[in-house]
Parts: sequence; C-alpha cells; structure tokens
Amino acid sequence: MKLKFTLLLAALIAVFFSTSALAENASSSGSNAAVPPITAELKTLLGQANKGDANAQYILGLMYAIGEGVPKDAAQAVQWWQKAAAQGLAEAQYILGVMYANGEGVPKDAAQAVAWYQKAAAQGYADAQFNLGVRYDDGVGVPKDAAQAVQWWQKAAAQEHTGAQFNLGLMYGKGEGVPKDDAQAVTWYQKAAGQGLAAAQYNLGYMYANGEGVPKDDTKAVAWYQQAAAQGYAKAQFNLGVMYYSGNGVPKDMVRAYVWFNLAAAQGDEQAKKARDLAEAELTPAQRAEGQRLSSNWKKGDTL
Repeated sequence: MKLKFTLLLAALIAVFFSTSALAENASSSGSNAAVPPITAELKTLLGQANKGDANAQYILGLMYAIGEGVPKDAAQAVQWWQKAAAQGLAEAQYILGVMYANGEGVPKDAAQAVAWYQKAAAQGYADAQFNLGVRYDDGVGVPKDAAQAVQWWQKAAAQEHTGAQFNLGLMYGKGEGVPKDDAQAVTWYQKAAGQGLAAAQYNLGYMYANGEGVPKDDTKAVAWYQQAAAQGYAKAQFNLGVMYYSGNGVPKDMVRAYVWFNLAAAQGDEQAKKARDLAEAELTPAQRAEGQRLSSNWKKGDTL
C-alpha cells in the first residue's frame, strides 16, 4: 500500500510560531486585577530596573506578562521589554517581536515583529532566527523568499533548534529555497527526530518506508513510526497500523493494526476510521475484545 507523505510545513510552522509561552500567556486583560503587595524582592527588582539594568527590566516584563507578583498587564510587559531591548538584550528583542506578531500589549504589526526578530536574530538568538525564517517563508512582514527562510533556519538549526531542523527537512524534500535533495531532507529529519519531534519521526519513517533519501527499510520505518505513534501522532499511528496490517517491517498482527487504526481514528483521522472498520471486520470476537481493551488502556508512551 502506497502511503501518502503529508508535508506538514504550514501546520508545524503555525504550531512553533503561535505556541511560544509568552504569545500564549501574555495579555493585558488582567490590568484591572487587584494589586498584590510589593515584596522586598520585587522592590529590589524595580530598583534595579529603574536604574537601567536590562536583565531586571526583562524579568519585570515576564512578571507582568504572566501576572507573577504584579497585575497581569501585557502593555506594561511591553514597556519593560522595550527598555531592555533598547539596550540590546536579545531575549527582550525576540519577545517584542512575538508581542507585535500577536498584537499583545501593542497593536498587531507584522513589520515591527520582523524588525525586532531581525535585531535578536542578528545576535544569534535561535528562536528569533526561526521565527524570521517563518516570516520569509510565509511572506508576512517581508517579501516571500524561500531562500531567505532557509538561511535563517540554517542558523537556528546549527544551534539545535528542532523546528528549524524539521523545516529544513521539508525544504530539501520539496526543493524550495534549496535544490531538492532527499538525502539532506533525511539528515535534517534525523536531527529533529533525535530530539523527539514526532512530526520528524513520522516523516523519517515515511522516507525509510519508501526508500527516499535512504535505502528502503521497513524495519526502520516501523521503528520511527512507533516513536511518533507513542507520542500520540495520529498519522504515525495510522501508518503503523498499515505496517501491522500488511506485515511490512513487523509480523502481521491484525489486533495491533486495529488498535493503531482505532487510536488514530479517535483523533479524527478519516483514513484511519475506514481502515479500522475494515480491520475490525476481519477480527474474531475475542480479537475484537482484545483490540478494544488495548485501545482503552493505551496512554502516551505506550508502543504496544
């Protein structure tokens, strides 16, 4: 059975870009909350920040972003980060980019987001380099430029940034911004997969299953699918079910095929729903009961 390789660039980029802790947590909605008492530690920190200590300013911004010891206030967070960023603190420059990108504490402004990412990226800040690559890949705040996206992801990937490694694998696999090179795609997937990224483990499994960039090896394909499936990655669970159903890379096992199809189907995978129903029709009542038991007891980390 020929398995379809789903390139997850847009989806994965959205995940990495939109789920940074501060983008999720920073908000000005708590600015009218009751003011907590000023502790000695906070008083000291305020004193340091008001004297121009960039690290203290950055920490105060974090406190306002999450409402730790002060009222939650994204606008106040931005003000402190602006002070720290003006002194060249890369962490503050990066977070300002996130705030402008998401419209938290400031009006949403793609060009300003890029400007702050560029400042932090120029200092070697990997998260900023990654996000800048995303901006060039999407053409948001800058002209769309796949080659520029690749260059920034290469800088971040050199610092072991998992998302950049994965996206480089995609770019080499598609030949966007770089010449198409499946072997290079595999290399970058391996780096990201080694750091535990389920999407990279899944794509690496596909490459082995189909002999793209590596010699075809169903056993290795199964091993990578298992790692991603154990993290709850639905596409890997489906493909692992296919391997058990067909007996490729593992002994044929209809119960395990049913379980993996069932787990993927529970996450809304339509292919898996159809495959589960087909597999179920081939099971004995005892096998069906065992498959349902295994499915009910499964938890992340389990490989069956």
